[in-house]
Amino acid sequence: MLTRADWAGLIPHAGRMDLLDRVLHWDADSLEAEALAPDAAHPLARAGRVHALHACEYAAQAAAVHGALLARAAQAATAPGLLAALRAVQLQHEWIGSAAPLHIAVWRLAATTQAVQYRFAVAQCAAPLAQGQLLIAFGAKP
Repeated sequence: MLTRADWAGLIPHAGRMDLLDRVLHWDADSLEAEALAPDAAHPLARAGRVHALHACEYAAQAAAVHGALLARAAQAATAPGLLAALRAVQLQHEWIGSAAPLHIAVWRLAATTQAVQYRFAVAQCAAPLAQGQLLIAFGAKP
């Protein structure tokens, strides 16, 4: 198991926007992480609640941590990435609950020097919350 300290500085997210709390497992093709349930003061909260669409940000951060851990293991340089696309996103609920941790899983589908594609699933209390695919582009300008 890894904690925030293990990936600090490897991804651009920091402070309250570093949404993941721990990595439960990772290998060359996937990563499973956990995040505490958001509260009313969460940086993505509006009117005290966090919309389920923000589960995609949790997944994107899991993908960023996965890529950074792979690069560190290979002693390779990392290029900054930008969430470039979401596809086939399905939300099973409108809001993320505030009572139980989130379980985030990402699976790398394809990778080139310009981009990497992941499939993701986010669950809460073992119930699906969101799933889909995301594309991280390297060298893209925000």
